[in-house]
Amino acid sequence: MLASCSLTRPAPPSGSFASVRPVLEKNCLHCHGATKLAHMPSLADTAEIAKLKGPGKWIMPGQPENSRIYQVVTAADTTPNAMPPTGHAISSAEVETIRAWIKAGAELPTGAPVVLAPFGEAIRSR
Repeated sequence: MLASCSLTRPAPPSGSFASVRPVLEKNCLHCHGATKLAHMPSLADTAEIAKLKGPGKWIMPGQPENSRIYQVVTAADTTPNAMPPTGHAISSAEVETIRAWIKAGAELPTGAPVVLAPFGEAIRSR
């Protein structure tokens, strides 16, 4: 006899790519995915994200406060270049997920690139 059956998966570990992936797909991929504009950094797959990592780049592993991606999601909505550009801030839990991932080293899966896909309502620019 089964005492209890749960169809929910446990939450991915804090600081893992698995934990940050849905945050990026929900809040960033509509504009920074496969159909991004030329001047925008791409988050379309893990190979593109890897290009954004390193000193002076968008993602500085271990240093969320110095990472441009963290700076733009923590900026006030009225700040130019705040992200997402819809006039709504992402949730504090989602910001913390991004911070924890960067703080933990912004690790990405090895092997073939993992393709990210947007989900949810498509956001529109200001």
